Parts: sequence; C-alpha cells; structure tokens
Amino acid sequence: MFQRTIDNDISLSLVHESFAPLYVDLVRQQQAYLSQWLAWPKFCQSEQDFRLFIQKSLHDYADGKSMTCAIFYQGELVGNCSFNKIHHDLRKVEVGYWLSEDVQGRGIMQKVVNQLIQIAFDDLDMTKLEIRAATGNTKSRRVAEKCGLTLEGVITQSESLNGEIVDHAVYGITR
Repeated sequence: MFQRTIDNDISLSLVHESFAPLYVDLVRQQQAYLSQWLAWPKFCQSEQDFRLFIQKSLHDYADGKSMTCAIFYQGELVGNCSFNKIHHDLRKVEVGYWLSEDVQGRGIMQKVVNQLIQIAFDDLDMTKLEIRAATGNTKSRRVAEKCGLTLEGVITQSESLNGEIVDHAVYGITR
C-alpha cells in the first residue's frame, strides 16, 4: 500500500476501507465548512458511502487512473488529497485536496501539494500538474500559488456547486 511520510507530523496513505469511519466522523464535524467548496459532502453520510468511494478509488488506482490518499496530521485523519485524474497520454495529473478547517494555517496542505508535485514528476514521470479551484476559494488558490503553480486562466461556468454555478481558476506547473 502506498504511504508517504512528509515530516514528523504529516503523512499520506492510500485510502483504505478501515478509514471509512474516520471519514464519516470528520465530514460530519466539517459538513458546513466542506460544503462551501465541495459538492459531495451531502452525499457521503455513512460508512457505506465512504466504503464505496474507497473501493472505487482503489480500483481506479489499480488501473492507473487516479490516486486518492488520506492526509494524517499527528496521527489523525484531517483531509484528503488526490491525483483526481492521471492522463498518461498527456503526461499530466489533475490534483484535488481538502483539509479540516481546524488544522488549516499550519502549512499542511502546502507540504502535501509539494509532495504530490514530487510524486507526479519523479515517480510517475509526468510533465505537468494542474489544480482547479473555484475562483472564490481563496484558500485553495493560495495553496496552489505558494507551491509555485501559475494561474493559466479561468473557465467560466465550470461547476454546479450546491445550486450555484461557479467559475474555476486553473493553475499549472510543468517539470
């Protein structure tokens, strides 16, 4: 199973079915916060919901289509990061992430994204990494910028987010 230690406090682990109850607890605590920028929290309410998500994620990982990891901070599950899509033909990965509100501001996600950049370029031999975030999601956009990604443009009307149509800022970095 894929695991990566980033520092003494932060580690990544490929999602595992045993994480389902941890995700349920975390998402229940963070429901309102996460729902500001993510459409899925209202659909993931039970351990079974997360087990199905994890099973699909592991299947896609085995097929080389994506990689979804739990983020642990001081031994506790605090978020998620992923190569949402791995485009082998384009040698590009699309990254997504979310982090519990109560551990933000500690540089966790910046370290995680820097690790994903390293994995994409060094381990997967990709030449581009891309992050998309709603234009109003300043925290996610700031992470991309702090990790050296460049704003490549804005795609208008890119996502329906809880009944609101939002634009996406697209950031990229090349090897």
